Amino acid sequence: MLLRQYKQILQMHKAMPVSQCICGHLYYKHQRLDKLYRVHSTQSDQHRQKVVIETSTPKIVIDKIPHSNLKVYWRDKVDPYIQLSRWDRPTGVYLLYYPGAWSIALASLPGNVDAYTSLYVAGLFLAGAGLMRGAGCTINDLWDRDIDAQVERTKNRPLVSGVISQKQAVGFLAAQLSLSLGILLQLNCYSIVLGASSMFFVITYPLAKRFTRYPQLYLGATFNWGALLGYSALQGQVDPAVCIPLYTAAMAWTVLYDTIYAHQDKIDDSRIGIKSTALTFGANTKPALTAALAISLAGFGLAGNAAGLAWPYYAALGAYATHAGLQIYTLNPDNPADCAKKFKSNTLVGLIILMGIIGGGYHTYLENRKKNNGSDTSAARSCLFG
Repeated sequence: MLLRQYKQILQMHKAMPVSQCICGHLYYKHQRLDKLYRVHSTQSDQHRQKVVIETSTPKIVIDKIPHSNLKVYWRDKVDPYIQLSRWDRPTGVYLLYYPGAWSIALASLPGNVDAYTSLYVAGLFLAGAGLMRGAGCTINDLWDRDIDAQVERTKNRPLVSGVISQKQAVGFLAAQLSLSLGILLQLNCYSIVLGASSMFFVITYPLAKRFTRYPQLYLGATFNWGALLGYSALQGQVDPAVCIPLYTAAMAWTVLYDTIYAHQDKIDDSRIGIKSTALTFGANTKPALTAALAISLAGFGLAGNAAGLAWPYYAALGAYATHAGLQIYTLNPDNPADCAKKFKSNTLVGLIILMGIIGGGYHTYLENRKKNNGSDTSAARSCLFG
């Protein structure tokens, strides 16, 4: 019975007229109903699917493959150098920059330099801070690659893992120092000599942890050279009454925040024989940090008094004292995450003090600009290109 019905259906379809549309599909026309019925064709559907795949492939090649190659190139070729210079962690750049920015702001107060020159020099110092911090980290990793391999926090650094070779790191260091020299040569002759003299500290700092129990003090001397250089960049010389207290205050501030930072690695440092103030102070860390804060506040106060700063500056020092005091009081030296968080927050301290100098010296600057009739000193000009 079923076989007979199947044969009747086949005969009916054979009797129907067949038409084909432009897309290639077949249709039977029903004589009585005057309707078209599409004939299912596996071949035509496969053909259509094949066309879609072939026309879609170039789009996939264009959109996805270059993007993937760019990501791979960045990951394998660029990112290791960013990690080596720590540019992916800019906290150190800010901490290096702020002492120079404070000094530039204080050097602007005599009013013999226009605001544009002050901002231009501040921009040079920002670029220089990024380059010199990167160079310092590269030098540090070249010295410490064997030590870093034994410390949990640093064992995956590019030089330790072999992603960057020593030869490549030296070449990268040369490039950073060359660019830094180009920035330094934009300053006056006194500042060029003063800035170049800091290279001794930059190169030898990584060794300090091997021979002194107070390497953070050595870091403070290195990291805060801008407190001297910023003033000379505008005035052509250092004013000892302003710059020496400022430099001392910045050094004490560095001891404060970098001791907190060093507590992250104290277990590994103790095991491999590396020295730090975190180990030196030990259980007396909080009293020692309080003393460093007191020295820092005293130095900032003397510098502000010598520069004739008004009350907004001392309000900023009060905010700094409150911030640092809370850090010390709430510090958990055995919690690396807490130490890292408190260390990073010191970028806020740098900004608070800078705003205090600007606010406390604004009227003095305007008065001195009037006294100088808007004239500018030639001390801020480059001794080579000025």
